[in-house]
Amino acid sequence: MTEIDYYARLEVERTADGAAIKSAYRKLAMKYHPDRTGGCADSEAKFKAVTEAYECLKDPQKRAAYDRYGHAAYTNAQNGGGQGGGGFNGAGGFSDLGDIFETIFGQAGFGGGGGRQANRRGADLRYDMEISLDEAYHGKKTEIEIEVSTACDACDGSGAQPGTGAKTCGTCHGHGQVRAQQGFFVVERTCPSCHGAGKVIESPCRNCRGEGRVDKPKTLSVSIPAGVDEGTRIRLSGEGEAGPRGAPAGDLYIFLHVKRHPIFERDGTTLFCRAPVSFTTAALGGCIEVPGLDGSRHEIRIPSGIQSGKQIRQRGAGMPVLNGRGQGDLVIQVDVETPTKLTAKQKELLEAFRETETGEECPASTGFFGKLKELWGD
Repeated sequence: MTEIDYYARLEVERTADGAAIKSAYRKLAMKYHPDRTGGCADSEAKFKAVTEAYECLKDPQKRAAYDRYGHAAYTNAQNGGGQGGGGFNGAGGFSDLGDIFETIFGQAGFGGGGGRQANRRGADLRYDMEISLDEAYHGKKTEIEIEVSTACDACDGSGAQPGTGAKTCGTCHGHGQVRAQQGFFVVERTCPSCHGAGKVIESPCRNCRGEGRVDKPKTLSVSIPAGVDEGTRIRLSGEGEAGPRGAPAGDLYIFLHVKRHPIFERDGTTLFCRAPVSFTTAALGGCIEVPGLDGSRHEIRIPSGIQSGKQIRQRGAGMPVLNGRGQGDLVIQVDVETPTKLTAKQKELLEAFRETETGEECPASTGFFGKLKELWGD
């Protein structure tokens, strides 16, 4: 299942506060603003996409509705709530950009022709994938299938019936905007005839009904690098929702979720596990073997007299460093096992050991028990 992810567009976590969201938007808006990129269509589309996301997330009520109901439910509520055909997908979603730019950049508007709907970038999508810890260790290549809007094959994404084409809008003369004088100011509005596209389609494509895109399943190949962790995000550029009438497509963000492992726990690149150690090995010392995620068996030296709960660190036996070199460590917590079934000979040997340790057959008068006896009295 895929959906538009405004948080991914702004490159923030879903728990980000208003200040973090505003800071992220300011950074991306300055990066993609058309006046800074020389009117690049792709940058302009990305600029509109991050602005669309910011318009939703900056408002606590809009953000709450988006978090609860998702993008589709939110836009339906907006369109049905007397927003003048706005929402996020229409031109109305950008009606107050002049105020935004005046606040952030000290200027208003996009620059030349910034309101064209035809250049509006497609929506970013999200896909959640569950992998095992072994797959996170080794990495993997896999395929996923998503239902996504793609360019219409019948009209090649133009939205016009094959053999026909779009014509320059007679109202705005291809600019996508019209100007109106209001007192001392000249205000630009989205053209009501072409809705900002600059062109009109007299014979819409029957397959996509003039939209230039259709929903259909799509299979994608995904490479998961070794060392990924819970929440790692993989970006597939241009694999999101297709833009209307040939506009650039959005991106697909794959969020990874690592399943719980029966033996190992993970903290960053460090792996943790519990290893049972026999009573005699704990007392006398020795070696045990611990299986690793790499398929090998790691020999762990147990020092004599080790206590239960003690941790031993094996360097370089942990998780690989994501997009880097080396590996973390493997930390083994020792669990000393007390024998529950002893032979007569074993009991005899342990009794002899206890006598040599305490000097008595019963340690009630020495050590900890002796102190208890002194405290409680006879």
